[in-house]
Amino acid sequence: MEGTELEHYTPKAVPPEVLAYDSPLAQLGVGKVGKLGALVLRLEQDKSNGKTSVKEQYSRVPLYTQRALYLEEALSNMAYMYIISPSGGILQGDRYRMDITLRKHAFAHITTQGATRIYRMEGNYATQIVNIDVGEDCYFEYIPDQVIPYRDSRFYQEANLRVHDNATLLYSEIITPGRVASGEHFDYDICYMKAIAKDHSGGLKFTDVAMLEPKKRDMKMFGVLSNHDVVGNMYIITKNKLQEVNISVNAALKAIPKIYAGATILPSNSGVGIRMLGNTASDVRYVIYEVVRIVRRIILDAPFSGIRKG
Repeated sequence: MEGTELEHYTPKAVPPEVLAYDSPLAQLGVGKVGKLGALVLRLEQDKSNGKTSVKEQYSRVPLYTQRALYLEEALSNMAYMYIISPSGGILQGDRYRMDITLRKHAFAHITTQGATRIYRMEGNYATQIVNIDVGEDCYFEYIPDQVIPYRDSRFYQEANLRVHDNATLLYSEIITPGRVASGEHFDYDICYMKAIAKDHSGGLKFTDVAMLEPKKRDMKMFGVLSNHDVVGNMYIITKNKLQEVNISVNAALKAIPKIYAGATILPSNSGVGIRMLGNTASDVRYVIYEVVRIVRRIILDAPFSGIRKG
């Protein structure tokens, strides 16, 4: 394994809180076959039928996607795609990278087939890079299922979001306390989620970090999660009808029970940021879906019927 290939799959600046767990592995080492997952997608509008289609696709197990589906009658040009991992989850020493690009009026919704499970780790840590590039006049919803950090797991995700000023990106993430049904409740070492958003010329829009270290800090403290268990983050990166989106989202959040949430305008008027605290992943997911419905109605004048999963 050449160093340059491993570097391609590894975040350039892993935080010191995660690097503290850097250690050799007794089994398959970092960078070995099966430890590097890749997904490359380039989506564009097909001139022949107006639908968004896949123009470039590359995958490296344990990451791949199914073919594009068209599930919305009111948005027949929108491609729905599902990210699948046959390994069932992320293991110690894994390095994943996804590069998703939208161009030429592409409209797409990408989600995961199920939750992202971060398995127990005896050595090292796992990382995932999510690079999203949304070009002019494109619309993209990246709405994965929840992250479930197992006992003693260490995970770092870096999301690099590049969005044209005349485009829209909806990006969400849900972090659960672990395998609650198995008696695990904030038993992981660290779950560190970082998002960096830039415009089409490389200008910084914002940087946001969620770092959870339950063994070092009581997650149930007032000012942390208090009496909630599940964390949700969402970014609506757009300049299109921004004030209307912000007002509508905040009004909707106030009317949803069992959730503590709020929305605010992001720096440089680059979009709307939403924080959510709930007791179950389904409660937070419900809020995210409601936000998708609001944004589609305001920006696309179209409904959102939900996500179909088997």
